[in-house]
Amino acid sequence: MATVGEWIEGARPRTLPAALAPVLAGSATAWYEGGFRLGCALLAFLVALALQIGVNFANDYSDGIRGTDEDRVGPMRLVGSGAATPAVVKAAAFGCFALGALAGLVLVALTGHWWLVLVGAACILAAWFYTGGEHPYGYAGLGEVFVFVFFGLVAVCGTTYVQLGRMTWATLAASVAIGILACQILVANNLRDIVGDREVGKRTLATRLGDAGTRRFFALLSVLTVACCVAVAVLTTWWALLSLLMLVFLVPATRTVLSGATGKALIAVLKQTGFAELACSLGLFLGCVLRWIGIV
Repeated sequence: MATVGEWIEGARPRTLPAALAPVLAGSATAWYEGGFRLGCALLAFLVALALQIGVNFANDYSDGIRGTDEDRVGPMRLVGSGAATPAVVKAAAFGCFALGALAGLVLVALTGHWWLVLVGAACILAAWFYTGGEHPYGYAGLGEVFVFVFFGLVAVCGTTYVQLGRMTWATLAASVAIGILACQILVANNLRDIVGDREVGKRTLATRLGDAGTRRFFALLSVLTVACCVAVAVLTTWWALLSLLMLVFLVPATRTVLSGATGKALIAVLKQTGFAELACSLGLFLGCVLRWIGIV
């Protein structure tokens, strides 16, 4: 169906970067320490991808049955547009969560870190209750906290831990950088939808900060991301400054936000910020690999 294709196209800018970026960043510091494990990295990516797609389906379902997608500015939604029934979308969400859980169990079995099962369970619960349940925290302005913690700190540090058996200060700095970039995608998304969210009573961080405050917050996050990338370079190798190639995408995205762009004009910001996240993580990975193999 063409409409389903449109849904996939709309979800892609945030899905692939959000899944691949933390794995690349976490693998970067693992490689720098001489502990890179390809099998574990691939499983970590499968977990992240399954959870990210599951979140997209879960949000589509929960927002759709609440009616918050009836006057949507951004890409179409399956339930809100009538392209798929709520039951099908809900089943797709839980199917993705199950796939992520299975991949996670395999990863835990290989590494022997069984306490990570609890972390995985927390990730799935957080993914569902972002917009699901009677009191979704995404409707209370806490969505950015979820994204920062689970798609930044947990995903990056977890990727390093399953390979290296420990985390480093560089890992933490990288996880903050990736978490901030993931947050910026959501900030731009909520800024785009700020008018509609106010009308349906969805109290996102954007509706709480207001239009001008949200734009300043996005710009501040851009500055903090750069600082975190410099911190990773200080803790590892100056080759890690390759991560600043993200500015090719992040600078125009920030400029657009600060220019006062609204509605559909902000859709490009989502894509640019997603590419910035991917460029940042790839730069970190390549930088640490170059240093590890002795190219100085």
